[in-house]
Amino acid sequence: MARHRAHKYRRELINEINADRAEHGKKPLPEKSGDDDDENPGPRLGEEEREVKQSTTDPESGLFHKGEKEKCFAYSASVACDRNGFILGVEAAAGNIHDSQVFTDIFTQVQERFDDMESVVVDAGYKTPGICREIVEAQKKPIMPYRRPMTKDGYFRKYEYVYDEYFDCYLCPNDQVLKYSTTNRQGYREYKSDPKQCQGCALRMRCTQSQNYTKVVTRHVWEDYVEIAEDLRHTAEGKQLYQARGETIERVFADAKEKHGMRYTHYRGLRKVGHYLKLLFACMNLKKLALWKRKGRLLGPFSPCFISVLFRLSKLFRYAETPLLGNAA
Repeated sequence: MARHRAHKYRRELINEINADRAEHGKKPLPEKSGDDDDENPGPRLGEEEREVKQSTTDPESGLFHKGEKEKCFAYSASVACDRNGFILGVEAAAGNIHDSQVFTDIFTQVQERFDDMESVVVDAGYKTPGICREIVEAQKKPIMPYRRPMTKDGYFRKYEYVYDEYFDCYLCPNDQVLKYSTTNRQGYREYKSDPKQCQGCALRMRCTQSQNYTKVVTRHVWEDYVEIAEDLRHTAEGKQLYQARGETIERVFADAKEKHGMRYTHYRGLRKVGHYLKLLFACMNLKKLALWKRKGRLLGPFSPCFISVLFRLSKLFRYAETPLLGNAA
Protein backbone atom coordinates (compact mmCIF):
# COMPACT_ATOMS: atom_id res chain seq x y z
CA MET A 1 0.00 0.00 0.00
CA ALA A 2 2.75 2.46 0.92
CA ARG A 3 4.71 1.69 -2.27
CA HIS A 4 1.59 2.13 -4.41
CA ARG A 5 0.72 5.38 -2.64
CA ALA A 6 4.19 6.84 -3.18
CA HIS A 7 4.18 5.78 -6.82
CA LYS A 8 0.74 7.33 -7.46
CA TYR A 9 1.84 10.63 -5.90
CA ARG A 10 5.05 10.59 -7.94
CA ARG A 11 3.20 10.03 -11.21
CA GLU A 12 0.74 12.85 -10.51
CA LEU A 13 3.51 15.23 -9.55
CA ILE A 14 5.77 14.42 -12.51
CA ASN A 15 2.83 14.98 -14.89
CA GLU A 16 2.11 18.33 -13.24
CA ILE A 17 5.78 19.31 -13.43
CA ASN A 18 6.07 18.50 -17.12
CA ALA A 19 2.82 20.36 -17.87
CA ASP A 20 4.14 23.40 -16.02
CA ARG A 21 7.49 23.23 -17.84
CA ALA A 22 5.69 22.97 -21.21
CA GLU A 23 3.61 26.03 -20.34
CA HIS A 24 6.83 27.97 -19.72
CA GLY A 25 8.48 26.69 -22.91
CA LYS A 26 10.75 24.18 -21.17
CA LYS A 27 11.44 20.60 -22.21
CA PRO A 28 9.93 17.80 -20.07
CA LEU A 29 12.18 16.27 -17.45
CA PRO A 30 13.95 13.06 -18.51
CA GLU A 31 12.49 9.95 -16.92
CA LYS A 32 14.39 8.44 -14.02
CA SER A 33 14.55 4.78 -13.11
CA GLY A 34 11.41 3.83 -11.18
CA ASP A 35 9.20 6.72 -12.35
CA ASP A 36 6.90 4.42 -14.34
CA ASP A 37 7.51 1.08 -12.68
CA ASP A 38 4.74 -0.15 -10.37
CA GLU A 39 6.81 -3.07 -9.12
CA ASN A 40 9.96 -1.06 -8.47
CA PRO A 41 9.08 2.58 -7.82
CA GLY A 42 12.57 3.43 -6.54
CA PRO A 43 13.31 6.53 -4.45
CA ARG A 44 10.81 9.37 -4.15
CA LEU A 45 11.08 12.42 -6.35
CA GLY A 46 14.11 14.49 -5.53
CA GLU A 47 15.62 11.85 -3.28
CA GLU A 48 18.60 9.59 -3.73
CA GLU A 49 18.78 6.03 -2.53
CA ARG A 50 19.98 5.86 1.06
CA GLU A 51 20.81 3.23 3.59
CA VAL A 52 18.01 2.51 6.09
CA LYS A 53 18.66 0.87 9.45
CA GLN A 54 16.50 -2.17 10.13
CA SER A 55 15.62 -3.94 13.36
CA THR A 56 16.80 -7.55 13.61
CA THR A 57 13.86 -8.55 15.83
CA ASP A 58 11.11 -6.63 14.00
CA PRO A 59 12.13 -5.62 10.44
CA GLU A 60 8.74 -3.98 9.76
CA SER A 61 9.26 -1.32 12.44
CA GLY A 62 11.10 1.93 11.65
CA LEU A 63 13.87 3.89 13.37
CA PHE A 64 12.27 6.89 15.06
CA HIS A 65 14.25 9.95 16.10
CA LYS A 66 12.81 13.37 16.80
CA GLY A 67 14.46 16.29 18.56
CA GLU A 68 16.36 15.24 21.67
CA LYS A 69 14.44 11.98 22.12
CA GLU A 70 16.41 8.76 22.01
CA LYS A 71 16.45 6.73 18.83
CA CYS A 72 14.31 3.61 18.88
CA PHE A 73 12.55 1.23 16.52
CA ALA A 74 8.86 2.11 16.66
CA TYR A 75 5.47 2.12 15.01
CA SER A 76 3.29 5.18 14.48
CA ALA A 77 -0.46 5.45 14.89
CA SER A 78 -2.42 7.90 12.73
CA VAL A 79 -5.92 8.49 14.08
CA ALA A 80 -8.97 10.47 12.94
CA CYS A 81 -11.87 11.42 15.18
CA ASP A 82 -14.98 13.58 15.01
CA ARG A 83 -15.79 16.67 17.09
CA ASN A 84 -17.21 14.45 19.84
CA GLY A 85 -14.05 12.40 20.24
CA PHE A 86 -15.27 9.21 18.54
CA ILE A 87 -12.50 7.49 16.57
CA LEU A 88 -13.40 7.20 12.88
CA GLY A 89 -10.25 5.62 11.50
CA VAL A 90 -6.78 4.44 12.45
CA GLU A 91 -3.71 3.55 10.40
CA ALA A 92 -0.47 1.97 11.61
CA ALA A 93 2.89 2.57 9.95
CA ALA A 94 6.59 2.17 10.63
CA GLY A 95 8.13 4.81 12.90
CA ASN A 96 10.32 6.25 10.14
CA ILE A 97 7.37 7.09 7.87
CA HIS A 98 6.52 10.80 7.77
CA ASP A 99 3.06 11.97 8.82
CA SER A 100 2.19 13.16 5.33
CA GLN A 101 2.85 9.73 3.79
CA VAL A 102 0.21 8.09 5.98
CA PHE A 103 -2.46 10.73 5.45
CA THR A 104 -3.83 9.48 2.12
CA ASP A 105 -4.64 6.01 3.49
CA ILE A 106 -6.53 7.20 6.56
CA PHE A 107 -8.21 10.10 4.75
CA THR A 108 -9.54 7.72 2.09
CA GLN A 109 -10.64 5.30 4.79
CA VAL A 110 -12.64 7.98 6.63
CA GLN A 111 -14.03 9.68 3.53
CA GLU A 112 -15.51 6.45 2.18
CA ARG A 113 -17.65 6.10 5.31
CA PHE A 114 -18.27 9.76 6.20
CA ASP A 115 -18.33 11.69 2.95
CA ASP A 116 -20.62 14.35 4.46
CA MET A 117 -17.80 15.86 6.52
CA GLU A 118 -17.09 19.46 5.66
CA SER A 119 -13.69 20.18 7.23
CA VAL A 120 -10.47 18.30 7.87
CA VAL A 121 -8.39 19.55 10.80
CA VAL A 122 -4.72 18.51 10.90
CA ASP A 123 -1.54 19.65 12.62
CA ALA A 124 1.52 21.23 11.05
CA GLY A 125 3.09 17.88 10.15
CA TYR A 126 0.44 17.40 7.47
CA LYS A 127 0.77 20.88 5.97
CA THR A 128 2.23 19.99 2.57
CA PRO A 129 1.14 21.01 -0.95
CA GLY A 130 0.17 17.42 -1.75
CA ILE A 131 -2.13 17.03 1.26
CA CYS A 132 -3.70 20.46 0.78
CA ARG A 133 -4.44 19.53 -2.82
CA GLU A 134 -5.94 16.19 -1.82
CA ILE A 135 -8.30 17.78 0.73
CA VAL A 136 -9.40 20.65 -1.52
CA GLU A 137 -10.03 18.38 -4.51
CA ALA A 138 -12.19 16.20 -2.24
CA GLN A 139 -14.25 19.39 -1.68
CA LYS A 140 -13.38 19.60 2.02
CA LYS A 141 -11.96 22.53 3.95
CA PRO A 142 -8.32 22.09 5.04
CA ILE A 143 -7.93 23.57 8.54
CA MET A 144 -4.21 23.83 9.30
CA PRO A 145 -2.09 25.83 11.76
CA TYR A 146 0.56 28.46 11.16
CA ARG A 147 3.87 26.92 10.19
CA ARG A 148 6.91 28.90 11.24
CA PRO A 149 9.25 29.82 8.36
CA MET A 150 12.63 28.05 8.37
CA THR A 151 14.46 31.24 7.34
CA LYS A 152 17.60 32.11 9.28
CA ASP A 153 17.46 35.02 11.73
CA GLY A 154 18.23 38.37 10.14
CA TYR A 155 17.02 37.37 6.67
CA PHE A 156 13.81 38.33 4.90
CA ARG A 157 10.99 35.82 5.31
CA LYS A 158 9.47 34.26 2.22
CA TYR A 159 6.16 36.09 2.69
CA GLU A 160 8.06 39.38 2.25
CA TYR A 161 8.62 38.40 -1.39
CA VAL A 162 5.32 39.17 -3.13
CA TYR A 163 4.10 36.83 -5.86
CA ASP A 164 2.52 38.46 -8.92
CA GLU A 165 0.20 35.85 -10.41
CA TYR A 166 -0.54 37.81 -13.58
CA PHE A 167 3.12 38.24 -14.60
CA ASP A 168 4.25 35.01 -12.87
CA CYS A 169 7.11 36.61 -10.97
CA TYR A 170 8.17 37.67 -7.48
CA LEU A 171 8.90 41.16 -6.17
CA CYS A 172 11.63 41.43 -3.55
CA PRO A 173 11.49 43.88 -0.59
CA ASN A 174 13.52 46.33 -2.71
CA ASP A 175 10.93 46.16 -5.55
CA GLN A 176 13.16 44.18 -7.91
CA VAL A 177 11.68 41.43 -10.12
CA LEU A 178 12.60 37.76 -9.71
CA LYS A 179 11.78 36.04 -13.00
CA TYR A 180 10.81 32.41 -13.62
CA SER A 181 13.81 30.21 -14.32
CA THR A 182 12.73 26.55 -14.27
CA THR A 183 10.56 23.93 -12.56
CA ASN A 184 12.70 21.36 -10.77
CA ARG A 185 12.12 17.68 -10.17
CA GLN A 186 10.78 18.29 -6.66
CA GLY A 187 7.87 20.25 -8.14
CA TYR A 188 9.10 23.75 -7.28
CA ARG A 189 9.26 26.66 -9.70
CA GLU A 190 12.46 28.63 -9.28
CA TYR A 191 12.41 32.43 -9.56
CA LYS A 192 15.79 34.15 -9.80
CA SER A 193 16.88 37.75 -9.41
CA ASP A 194 19.14 39.75 -11.70
CA PRO A 195 22.66 39.55 -10.21
CA LYS A 196 23.51 42.98 -11.64
CA GLN A 197 20.72 44.51 -9.57
CA CYS A 198 21.54 42.49 -6.43
CA GLN A 199 25.28 43.19 -6.41
CA GLY A 200 24.86 46.82 -5.40
CA CYS A 201 21.65 46.42 -3.38
CA ALA A 202 21.77 47.84 0.15
CA LEU A 203 19.50 45.01 1.40
CA ARG A 204 21.48 42.15 -0.16
CA MET A 205 22.93 40.85 3.12
CA ARG A 206 19.40 40.36 4.44
CA CYS A 207 18.34 38.70 1.20
CA THR A 208 21.13 36.42 0.00
CA GLN A 209 24.83 35.80 0.47
CA SER A 210 25.30 33.71 -2.66
CA GLN A 211 28.61 34.22 -4.42
CA ASN A 212 26.88 34.89 -7.75
CA TYR A 213 24.64 37.60 -6.19
CA THR A 214 21.47 35.73 -7.17
CA LYS A 215 18.41 35.30 -4.95
CA VAL A 216 16.26 32.23 -5.65
CA VAL A 217 12.66 31.97 -4.41
CA THR A 218 10.72 28.74 -4.96
CA ARG A 219 7.01 28.12 -5.36
CA HIS A 220 5.43 24.67 -5.55
CA VAL A 221 3.20 23.85 -8.52
CA TRP A 222 0.45 23.06 -5.95
CA GLU A 223 1.09 26.18 -3.84
CA ASP A 224 -2.39 27.53 -4.65
CA TYR A 225 -3.89 24.80 -2.47
CA VAL A 226 -1.67 25.80 0.46
CA GLU A 227 -2.86 29.39 0.08
CA ILE A 228 -6.46 28.19 0.39
CA ALA A 229 -5.56 26.58 3.72
CA GLU A 230 -3.81 29.80 4.79
CA ASP A 231 -6.92 31.84 4.01
CA LEU A 232 -9.11 29.46 6.05
CA ARG A 233 -6.66 29.68 8.97
CA HIS A 234 -7.56 33.34 9.50
CA THR A 235 -11.34 32.81 9.51
CA ALA A 236 -13.38 32.55 12.72
CA GLU A 237 -14.48 29.04 11.74
CA GLY A 238 -10.91 27.92 11.12
CA LYS A 239 -9.70 29.23 14.47
CA GLN A 240 -12.58 27.60 16.32
CA LEU A 241 -12.14 24.22 14.64
CA TYR A 242 -8.40 24.11 15.19
CA GLN A 243 -8.81 25.04 18.84
CA ALA A 244 -11.06 21.99 19.23
CA ARG A 245 -8.09 19.70 18.58
CA GLY A 246 -6.95 20.02 22.19
CA GLU A 247 -10.36 18.87 23.42
CA THR A 248 -10.81 15.97 20.99
CA ILE A 249 -7.96 14.21 19.19
CA GLU A 250 -5.36 15.16 21.80
CA ARG A 251 -7.65 13.77 24.51
CA VAL A 252 -8.02 10.55 22.51
CA PHE A 253 -4.25 10.06 22.44
CA ALA A 254 -3.86 10.97 26.09
CA ASP A 255 -6.43 8.34 27.12
CA ALA A 256 -4.92 5.73 24.79
CA LYS A 257 -1.46 6.22 26.27
CA GLU A 258 -2.30 6.71 29.93
CA LYS A 259 -5.25 4.30 30.28
CA HIS A 260 -4.70 1.71 27.56
CA GLY A 261 -0.92 1.23 27.37
CA MET A 262 -0.39 2.60 23.87
CA ARG A 263 3.13 3.73 24.66
CA TYR A 264 4.38 0.20 23.94
CA THR A 265 3.25 -2.81 21.97
CA HIS A 266 3.55 -6.49 22.79
CA TYR A 267 3.33 -7.40 19.11
CA ARG A 268 5.78 -7.53 16.22
CA GLY A 269 4.88 -6.94 12.61
CA LEU A 270 2.76 -4.20 11.04
CA ARG A 271 -0.32 -6.40 10.59
CA LYS A 272 -0.48 -7.46 14.24
CA VAL A 273 0.15 -3.93 15.48
CA GLY A 274 -2.58 -2.61 13.17
CA HIS A 275 -5.08 -5.19 14.47
CA TYR A 276 -4.22 -4.32 18.05
CA LEU A 277 -4.72 -0.60 17.41
CA LYS A 278 -8.13 -1.13 15.83
CA LEU A 279 -9.28 -3.24 18.77
CA LEU A 280 -7.94 -0.66 21.23
CA PHE A 281 -9.77 2.27 19.63
CA ALA A 282 -12.93 0.19 19.10
CA CYS A 283 -12.97 -0.43 22.85
CA MET A 284 -12.53 3.29 23.49
CA ASN A 285 -15.52 4.02 21.24
CA LEU A 286 -17.63 1.44 23.10
CA LYS A 287 -16.69 3.00 26.44
CA LYS A 288 -17.77 6.41 25.17
CA LEU A 289 -21.04 4.98 23.83
CA ALA A 290 -21.75 3.47 27.24
CA LEU A 291 -21.12 6.82 28.92
CA TRP A 292 -23.38 8.58 26.44
CA LYS A 293 -26.16 6.06 27.06
CA ARG A 294 -25.89 6.48 30.81
CA LYS A 295 -26.08 10.27 30.47
CA GLY A 296 -29.09 9.97 28.15
CA ARG A 297 -27.47 11.76 25.22
CA LEU A 298 -29.43 11.41 21.99
CA LEU A 299 -26.80 12.27 19.39
CA GLY A 300 -25.06 9.11 18.21
CA PRO A 301 -21.47 9.12 16.94
CA PHE A 302 -22.43 7.78 13.53
CA SER A 303 -25.14 10.29 12.68
CA PRO A 304 -24.74 12.25 9.41
CA CYS A 305 -24.04 15.56 11.14
CA PHE A 306 -20.26 15.51 11.25
CA ILE A 307 -18.81 18.92 10.55
CA SER A 308 -15.11 18.23 10.86
CA VAL A 309 -12.67 15.37 11.14
CA LEU A 310 -9.51 15.84 13.17
CA PHE A 311 -6.32 13.94 12.38
CA ARG A 312 -3.42 13.22 14.69
CA LEU A 313 -0.29 11.07 14.51
CA SER A 314 1.75 9.68 17.40
CA LYS A 315 5.20 8.12 17.16
CA LEU A 316 5.64 7.15 20.81
CA PHE A 317 4.10 3.74 20.22
CA ARG A 318 7.06 1.36 20.14
CA TYR A 319 8.15 -2.17 20.85
CA ALA A 320 10.01 -2.80 24.10
CA GLU A 321 12.42 -5.71 24.07
CA THR A 322 12.59 -5.79 27.87
CA PRO A 323 10.23 -7.60 30.30
CA LEU A 324 8.94 -4.22 31.50
CA LEU A 325 6.36 -3.86 28.69
CA GLY A 326 4.25 -0.75 29.15
CA ASN A 327 5.90 0.39 32.36
CA ALA A 328 8.28 2.97 30.89
CA ALA A 329 7.20 6.58 30.42
